[in-house]
Amino acid sequence: MSVYLDNAATTFPKPDPVYGAVEHALREIGVGPGRGGYKRSLAASRLVFEAREILASFFGITDSSRLVFTHSATEGLNIAVNGLLKPGDHVVTTTMEHNSLVRPLYAAKNRGVQITWVTADRNGSIDPAAIYAALRPETKLIALSHCSNVTGTIQPIASIGDTARKAGVFFLVDAAQSAGYLPINVIDQKIDLLAVPGHKGLLGPQGTGLLYIAEHVELSPFLLGGTGTSSSDTAQPETMPEKFESGTLNTPGIAGLKAGVEFILKTGIDNIRQKEMKLVSLLLDGLKQLPRVKTFAADNAESRGGAVSFTVEGIDPATIGFHLDADFDISVRVGLHCAPMAHKTIGTYPHGTVRVSPGFFNTDKDIAFLLDALHSIIH
Repeated sequence: MSVYLDNAATTFPKPDPVYGAVEHALREIGVGPGRGGYKRSLAASRLVFEAREILASFFGITDSSRLVFTHSATEGLNIAVNGLLKPGDHVVTTTMEHNSLVRPLYAAKNRGVQITWVTADRNGSIDPAAIYAALRPETKLIALSHCSNVTGTIQPIASIGDTARKAGVFFLVDAAQSAGYLPINVIDQKIDLLAVPGHKGLLGPQGTGLLYIAEHVELSPFLLGGTGTSSSDTAQPETMPEKFESGTLNTPGIAGLKAGVEFILKTGIDNIRQKEMKLVSLLLDGLKQLPRVKTFAADNAESRGGAVSFTVEGIDPATIGFHLDADFDISVRVGLHCAPMAHKTIGTYPHGTVRVSPGFFNTDKDIAFLLDALHSIIH
């Protein structure tokens, strides 16, 4: 019995239509969008346009041209941070962030950007009042993750978005662990910049993602080059989304991403969320029955996403992960999960934790099998 429980990193398996869409784009279209007036290129452009439209609708984006395709949420966060912040600007963020945001912010700090790190509690929760208290006259951006990749804690982004809008500050949300699991509406939640991976909750292939850029946000492009438009100009086009989409797009990946979102719409995001909550609750209940185990997750099920971290007194997380893989063919993540500051916040640095993240295609039996395996390892 092989069990995959690392869906916070990449969801697997994908819905069958995702595989079919990727193969169709490779075999039947085979070329890039916007790179020719012949039928195949036009078919590629139509596919990308349809994907952009469905994704825009999924996130409440009224103008799909404001949705830029990227190869990852990491790229989107880099575009946002590097394109927006100037020396002297101030950013408010949190101690629960992934390195995909931490490292661009650290580089911005070296360019003269000031950063305030709001400390989360031991379960990874952020108090919106602490975000508000950290604002300054020179604050330009509030940037944080919607859901922690370490503890699974969901942050109150609607409340924080209200704070940002009232203060006249831009709001950047890293939706790596929430997109596809939790409803996100950029208008209702007052999100100015939204970075999303395609290969996690949206059930698409690796190498896909998107960045939403609100109309009132002016960013400098991160990458310059061919866009298939304005070819006679030496300057980068100002039109959206071409301004941020230099180079040939990953059309097969975008086709798979479109199919993944269509699967979510057909299945119902509420149904996906309910199954995630059920599996996580089963997992936490079982872990609490095991000796010497300490879990790290929000107390309230509604405030928990799909990732659960735990440690076992006297056993290195890496040892547990090794035995789960080698002896039981169970895949989990161990270590710092690219979020060392989060582990310092919850007290698990430097060894980190064992992270378990069920996905939509996991079952109750998978969780029971994991718990039995852990019982054998711990005893």
